[in-house]
Amino acid sequence: MKDIVIIGGGIVGLATAYQLLRKNSSLSLSIIEKEGQVAAHQTGNNSGVIHSGLYYKPGSLKATNCIEGYHQLIDFCDEQNIPYDLCGKIVVATSKEELPYLKTLQERGAQNGLEGIKELNSEEIKEYEPHTTGVKGLFVPQTGIIDYKVVSIKLRELITKMGGEFHFGEKAIDIKFEGKTAIVVTEKGEHTCKVAVNCGGLYSDKIAQWAMEKMDIRIIPFRGEYYKLKEDKEYLVKSLIYPVPDPNFPFLGVHFTRMMKGGVEAGPNAVLAFSREGYKKSQIRPGELFESLAWPGFQKVAKKYWKVGM
Repeated sequence: MKDIVIIGGGIVGLATAYQLLRKNSSLSLSIIEKEGQVAAHQTGNNSGVIHSGLYYKPGSLKATNCIEGYHQLIDFCDEQNIPYDLCGKIVVATSKEELPYLKTLQERGAQNGLEGIKELNSEEIKEYEPHTTGVKGLFVPQTGIIDYKVVSIKLRELITKMGGEFHFGEKAIDIKFEGKTAIVVTEKGEHTCKVAVNCGGLYSDKIAQWAMEKMDIRIIPFRGEYYKLKEDKEYLVKSLIYPVPDPNFPFLGVHFTRMMKGGVEAGPNAVLAFSREGYKKSQIRPGELFESLAWPGFQKVAKKYWKVGM
């Protein structure tokens, strides 16, 4: 019998376990992870940007979460000597039509407490990124780069020191309830606990369905695809270069990202993935693809934006 069982060993599950054990060291806690290591999915398949909270509506939960998380991450990395680089980024408007959106971003950043944001004219853009052309730009000093796998490995080490247990290679398949007790059923056995915490990433809606009669939320997987700059062209990008995002879509647009482990990525686009964890075109699960295509929410968005999608 454990106090807490966490389903999922990505950065969300790890950070949740770490904070719980920090607040109460006497808790008995287990993390169940279907893969053989931490950070095997979303955590290890992103471009490693430390976002500043520039984009989100001031006062919204997204803004609060991003900004508080930003400061906690920086503090954690400083405490644990985890390398990161607050290299800053520039957001570039390439046409006069984008200038009102750029102004909105600047105002949101200021309202969200970001200090030192600087408006750049076309000549000033080149002081930060000599090979970038635009009508106007914004320099955001808080944005940085990091390797989230390195953060996750450190979290695993600290959780183990604090008495947390890891069960790798165990896929959760159900949650049962007996009075005030939860039983997390895996392919290898059962884990009994007072509280089960769902940090199942791309399958978190499926896990939630085990505990709830009705779920009107569905995760639709989109894959980001990247190009990589040739080594002899990496000098073209000094830090991070972003376009002004299209306000109609929840994407930040194709951007250039200098990586913590070296190299520069250009991307991502956003294409429908053919399985929940379809990181490559060849990874197809027909059942999951049918579920995505049949979901009314996806059909509604696809119908509205089919031209952009094509």
